[in-house]
Amino acid sequence: MPKQKTFFACQSCGFQAPKWMGKCPECGGWNTMVEERDAPERGVASQFVDNTRSRPTPIGEIHGEGEHRTSVGIGELDRVLGGGLVKGSVVLVGGDPGIGKSTLMLQAMEALAATGKRVLYVSGEESARQIKLRGERLGASSEGLLVLAENSLEDILRHASEAQPDAVVVDSIQTLYSPAISSAPGSISQVREGAGQLVVYAKKTGTPVFIVGHVTKDGSIAGPRVLEHMVDTVLYFEGDRGHAFRILRAVKNRFGSTNEIGVFEMKGAGLNEVKNPSEIFLAERRLNVTGSVVVSTVEGTRPIMAELQALVAPTTFGNPRRTAIGVDYGRFTLLLAVLEKRVGLHLMGQDVYVNVVGGLKVDEPSIDLGVIAAVASAFKDVPVSPSTVVMGEVGLGGEVRAIAQAEMRAYESGKLGFDRCVMPKSNVKKLPKIKGIEIIGVEQVDEALEIILA
Repeated sequence: MPKQKTFFACQSCGFQAPKWMGKCPECGGWNTMVEERDAPERGVASQFVDNTRSRPTPIGEIHGEGEHRTSVGIGELDRVLGGGLVKGSVVLVGGDPGIGKSTLMLQAMEALAATGKRVLYVSGEESARQIKLRGERLGASSEGLLVLAENSLEDILRHASEAQPDAVVVDSIQTLYSPAISSAPGSISQVREGAGQLVVYAKKTGTPVFIVGHVTKDGSIAGPRVLEHMVDTVLYFEGDRGHAFRILRAVKNRFGSTNEIGVFEMKGAGLNEVKNPSEIFLAERRLNVTGSVVVSTVEGTRPIMAELQALVAPTTFGNPRRTAIGVDYGRFTLLLAVLEKRVGLHLMGQDVYVNVVGGLKVDEPSIDLGVIAAVASAFKDVPVSPSTVVMGEVGLGGEVRAIAQAEMRAYESGKLGFDRCVMPKSNVKKLPKIKGIEIIGVEQVDEALEIILA
């Protein structure tokens, strides 16, 4: 038999080198290089590989099947997936420890099983008894929900082929182990081999597969980046454990949009869907407080109203502090420079803090005018009217630029009871008259602040 070659692989980024190094030259991680062996040419699940020879075919001669989606039974999860599960798709779900990934997957499998489907929930981290205890709390008791506590990749694939489920969940990919690979579970080779065989199984049998992945300290899914390239959809489950709200966000989706988000609320009996996130994020808003502004952001096809808070206080150190939570820090400092230069607010001796309430992260430029209004309100100690919504992108010249989907944002503002909306003048020219809300167009930042802080 030919001798297996060995190499050293970085456990953080997947970089490979022929010899050991203390520091990875790719990601800069220290002591992350671990000795591994080459994987075999064909994995242990070769029975799922189609050995028939393929040939190039003109695209016009290919008989395509209509896209058929299966509803998971959880509306917010269906929304992020693009309308439901696609046959043979592989979905990678990542998130911080304890954020609720296993809870979401168990609830999704219970919802599928309740419709008469047969599903398989595989856990390499918990025993069957532990899953049963969690299932009792979540109300999971359907006969079609099969539970398997197993780490062996071969046994998992054998049980899956025998049970022939309509969906499979593997929690988590870092716990799978194949004896064909000599390295330990969780290593680069084991993760790559396990994910590869699960992808082959899904494509060959047409069974949707959910793979749960751990997240590293820098927020990315543990293992090589090739893991994200192998799957069809990558979902991140975000949220602060100090808040009850969780956001499911798609960063890759071959069968739908990556702009959609799903909002959940963590309770004692599991995760509850939030049908109208705007009402939740604005539920505890205090009225007539300086530095508080309501902004509008769009996630996919859903407009969301959020409260943006700012606090300005005299600095006690030589360098003023700048802190932004939920907004891009680079853009935040850029907007402060616009306030200094174009409006004349002297913020160099002030600490400035900005926060999006509810743990929501907003990265689109439509909240620029809202950030400026919140900071100016806190600095001048003048509250913004609680019935006003602010939206618009701000340029370095102090101009207020047009934003996308302004009509949808304005309609949502009116539905929630706001009676005044300040937005770019170029958007107002194209808007129809909306009943119940006054639309005010602005062109410059100083003009907008005069209206908002009046």
